[in-house]
Amino acid sequence: MSEQMRVVEISTPGGPDVLKPALRDIPEPGHGEVRIQVAYAGVNRPDALQRAGLYNPPKGASDLPGLEASGTIAAIGDGVTDWAVGDPVCALLPGGGYAEQVVTPAAHCLPVPDGMDLKQAACLPETFFTVWSNVFQRGGLKAGERFLVHGGSSGIGTTAIQLANVLGARVFTTAGSDEKCAACLALGAEQAINYRDADFVDVLREQGGADVILDMVGGSYIARNIKALADDGRLVQIAFLQGPKAEINFAHLMMRRLTMTGSTLRPQSDLAKARIAADLYEKVWPLLATGRIAPVMDQEFTLDHAADAHTRMESSQHIGKIVLKVG
Repeated sequence: MSEQMRVVEISTPGGPDVLKPALRDIPEPGHGEVRIQVAYAGVNRPDALQRAGLYNPPKGASDLPGLEASGTIAAIGDGVTDWAVGDPVCALLPGGGYAEQVVTPAAHCLPVPDGMDLKQAACLPETFFTVWSNVFQRGGLKAGERFLVHGGSSGIGTTAIQLANVLGARVFTTAGSDEKCAACLALGAEQAINYRDADFVDVLREQGGADVILDMVGGSYIARNIKALADDGRLVQIAFLQGPKAEINFAHLMMRRLTMTGSTLRPQSDLAKARIAADLYEKVWPLLATGRIAPVMDQEFTLDHAADAHTRMESSQHIGKIVLKVG
C-alpha cells in the first residue's frame, strides 16, 4: 500500500464548506520534477474559482486546489540537477498545494529569499509570477510611467504596488475602505482611491491618464479603464470578478493607440512559467533579499480549516495574503 498524506479536496463544486479533509497517496516526481514537503500553502482567488467549478485544472494537473507553496525538497525526479533533498524552496504549482506533499516542475521552484521564513515565502509565487509577467513583461511598465492597479489591498495589489514603486513608476490604486487605502499608501502608492467615494477615471484623467492598468474586476470597469488610459496606454486584464463581457468603442483603441492584453497563468506551458521564474530570480529576488519589498500577510489558517480561509478571502476583508499552515 502506498504511503498516504493529508490533503484538502473539493468534494463537489460549491461554497467553502465543500472543502473536506481527506487522505491521498503521496505523489512521485517524474522527469524534471521535484516533490516538496509542504510547510505553507498560499490561498488565492483561482482556488475559490476551482472550488466553485469555474476553473478546471489543466490536463495532467492535480485536482486538489493550491497554486503555490513553500517547504523543503523531499524527492527529486530524473534530470533534476539544480535542487537537492532538503533544500528550502517556494514554488508555483499546477495544483495540489492543499496537501502535505506536492509535485511540481523543478524549474518552477525558487529559493527562499535571504531573511525570509517559509510562511512569507509561500506568499510569493502566484502573485509575483502574475504581477511580473502581466505588468512588466506584457504591460511594459517603465520608470516614470503612471500605473493603476485595482484592488490594491489584495495579494496581487500589494505585490504590484511595491514592485511598481520600487522600480520607479508612479502608482495609483483603488480600494474599498479608508483602512485599505491607508495600507496601499504605506506600501508606496502615490494616491489610493476609495472607489465608494471617488471615480478613478476622473482621478487618473486629471493626472494625464494611466500608462498601464492592471485589472481583475472586468465588467463595467473595462470601458472605464479605457477612459482612464493615457494615449498609448496598456490595459492588462487578469480576472473578471464582475464578468468577462462588456460593450466598448474600439475606435478609441485606434485613435489613441491603446493596447488591450491579458493572461491567465495556470494554463501556460511549463517552459513559459520557467522563463518567468528565471526573470524573477534575476530581477526581483534581490529586492526581496534586501527587504526593499516583502509580502503583506493577512491571516494564517491550518490545513483542516481551509474552508475558513476561503470564507475570509471571499469576504474581501483581508489585506494581503492568506496562508494555510500545512507542516
